[in-house]
Amino acid sequence: MTGGAGFIGFHLVRRLLAEGHRVDVLDNFQTGTRENLSHDTGVIGRLIEQNVADPIPGVYDGIFHLACPASPVHYQAAPLETFRTAVWGTWQVMESCRQTGAKAVIASTSEVYGNPLVHPQTEEYFGNVNPVGIRSCYDEGKRGGETVAMDYRRIHGVDARIVRIFNTYGPRMLFNDGRVVSNFCHQALLGNPITVYGDGTQTRSFCFVTDMVDGLIRAMEAEHFVSPVNLGNPVEYQVVELAKMVLSLSSSSSSILFKPLPSDDPSRRKPDITRARTLLGWEPRIPVEEGLLQTIVEFRQRLGKYVG
Repeated sequence: MTGGAGFIGFHLVRRLLAEGHRVDVLDNFQTGTRENLSHDTGVIGRLIEQNVADPIPGVYDGIFHLACPASPVHYQAAPLETFRTAVWGTWQVMESCRQTGAKAVIASTSEVYGNPLVHPQTEEYFGNVNPVGIRSCYDEGKRGGETVAMDYRRIHGVDARIVRIFNTYGPRMLFNDGRVVSNFCHQALLGNPITVYGDGTQTRSFCFVTDMVDGLIRAMEAEHFVSPVNLGNPVEYQVVELAKMVLSLSSSSSSILFKPLPSDDPSRRKPDITRARTLLGWEPRIPVEEGLLQTIVEFRQRLGKYVG
């Protein structure tokens, strides 16, 4: 698994180990943590500490390709590295699959739709992406990664399965990753003002990480797969609604602080998951309130450990 020391990687590794699989992890710890390599459900087979854009050693039945900075804070701090990881890292994964016969689940993103003009977003929509903006390294990098995967499939017959991951949240998110759920939970628990950009009426759809892990595993195991497939929660929330929910669930006295909207920030984001339901028999099951409460509890425990 590339990016196995990251947020989703931790939960996916945990699930695979619990099911008795051997899992090797490739990570350079740009955004992942060594703490995420400790599992009580089993032992990771091998840690390959390198950049995914370098040739990948080993022979595998399947590769989950998750490696890439995924939050604006991280990818805007290293835009060239992010683009290289998204495109050339996928190239290396595909080359490994070509040589060994492995199949791969490629973690793409809802950001390939940009600031969408179609709502909800279906897999047939080509997107509305700014190729020269501050988010382009990630948005266009992931679009380029999809191109690489599909051309390896067409030319070399590689079984590449692209999933477009929409907003995912849960325990083990980094406090400082700049995503809306982690920002809100962290700020609320510290008693700091919750930062809402724009007027807060922009929408997002939030999928709990265990549901996302289930979708990723189903994508790998599916007998028939048609790329790409959206994975996300089709229930839509305004960002300011989420802020108020976090305040209530955390019993926080924090205020809400409104700031100007960042460049190219999508106004609406909601997946059409008809294809995931049809091909994978998958849809999210954890309500947002339940997932947020689990996240807040884990954030509070982690904060207590660091502060105490």
